[in-house]
Amino acid sequence: MITLRDSIEIKISPDKVYSGLIKMFSSQENYINWHKDHTACRWIKGQPFEIGSVLYCEETLHGESHSMKMRCTTNIVGKRIEYNLSFPMSIICPKGSFIMETKKKSSIFTATISIRFGWLFQLFFENRIKALATHMKEEGINLKKILEKET
Repeated sequence: MITLRDSIEIKISPDKVYSGLIKMFSSQENYINWHKDHTACRWIKGQPFEIGSVLYCEETLHGESHSMKMRCTTNIVGKRIEYNLSFPMSIICPKGSFIMETKKKSSIFTATISIRFGWLFQLFFENRIKALATHMKEEGINLKKILEKET
């Protein structure tokens, strides 16, 4: 298994990054405004990122539409959110996380996603992995712009 990881410094506290992330996933409008390739988002079970809650999202990646369900498995307010993806996405990408760490008067926000079949998947789907890594980087940059503008 390989893990894609993207980190960015955001000049606000981890608690504010956490609140901003919750806001991004709390409405379809915020989710779509976060990234040009986001197309739909809604909570189908529970409240945003409470343990066991389920989020449905749609995104366009590498020119194809993808829908996914994510079940929150860990929520440490202001520090970490972990989730598992549901079938069929879980065959390739079983889990991911959002991590917020303190850096002086800023935060380091890190998004991760795990991909099964490591080198084999990379060999046959290199363009898809690059597209996903680019998407994650753009999400981080956009989140930084949105959250720093709000403060």
